[in-house]
Amino acid sequence: MRWLTCAVAGLAVAGLAGCSAPAPATGSTPDASACGHIAEPAGKGFPEVRGTARDAELWGLLFVGETPLRHGDEVKIVWRMTGEGPLRVAASLPDGTAATLAWGPEEHDGSSWRRPGQEWGTGFVFPEPGCWKVELTRTRGSGHVLLEVV
Repeated sequence: MRWLTCAVAGLAVAGLAGCSAPAPATGSTPDASACGHIAEPAGKGFPEVRGTARDAELWGLLFVGETPLRHGDEVKIVWRMTGEGPLRVAASLPDGTAATLAWGPEEHDGSSWRRPGQEWGTGFVFPEPGCWKVELTRTRGSGHVLLEVV
């Protein structure tokens, strides 16, 4: 059933967002298609990713020069998420290894990035390569994105 949901979601957003396949087993090296889809900008700008969410809509804007992300680097990610309540964010690998939340989430008053929901900024350091699951939760609404880190 998940493949059908992903297929319908993929058609609805015309390739700008990807449904994510389940995370690979511990010890395997994911490729980009197994880990999620980052939409590269058509012109100037930063790449973005659409999350899979429940009772919310979730987007991430990656402040990087190129993807995939590189382990050990601090990565600024701006999130937009609908729902209600404060935002909690954590990232981990399938084996439970956690990324370092260097800062945030810091609520933003506004920006020129046009996606639904309130906006927050975070800084993550992913300590090793892999397919990282970034989970975001609010009082009402939750979601995640999968990010490939090399």
